Amino acid sequence: MSTRVKICGIRNVAQALSAVESGADAIGLVFYPSSPRAVSTERAAEIVQVLPAFVTAVGLFVNASTDEVNKTLNSVSLGLLQFHGDETPEFCSSFKRPWIKALRIRSEKDLTNIETWLNAGSQGILLDAWHEGLYGGSGETFDWNLLSKHYGEAKNALSSRIILAGGLNPDNVKEAITVARPWAVDVSSGVESSLGEKSVNLLAKFMQEVRSV
Repeated sequence: MSTRVKICGIRNVAQALSAVESGADAIGLVFYPSSPRAVSTERAAEIVQVLPAFVTAVGLFVNASTDEVNKTLNSVSLGLLQFHGDETPEFCSSFKRPWIKALRIRSEKDLTNIETWLNAGSQGILLDAWHEGLYGGSGETFDWNLLSKHYGEAKNALSSRIILAGGLNPDNVKEAITVARPWAVDVSSGVESSLGEKSVNLLAKFMQEVRSV
């Protein structure tokens, strides 16, 4: 079964269409003002309007207030919410939308909360590299072997719920999928020619590597 792909940090319609044409299953819209890839609700609404059927628009939030999330949802038709901060399960579930939780990983103990979040209603767990002061987008990887080390044979049962992120690019995504065997991969800086600028060539190469596994 093919690994699903989300291209995150989409900032305009042209980038969204490039991601779609490359074969992306989902695009990520960042609603975190501190991120260099942040997008306004007005621009996000324009992007979502050009997406074809079966390409999911994912909204990324970091420690946003209830009002901020609801304001975004009133303006942008999002298919999935991604919470990347210190949110509680109760907060994530309160919007009555499908959602996933991102966990920042630096050691095996950071994997122990996966089942707790899944049992709380998260449709998947996005595993990203831990970085001081950053909630993703660092361009750094974590040790993918931690999944096998922690779960052993049970990892296969979790594979359909794991989204792998953190420092992925066309040169390492094939190895990452082979080692971690996730349901999906999430890439942002790894397909950029410069900060926030998605590269058509890197998108195509990334997708080629994913499909080759």
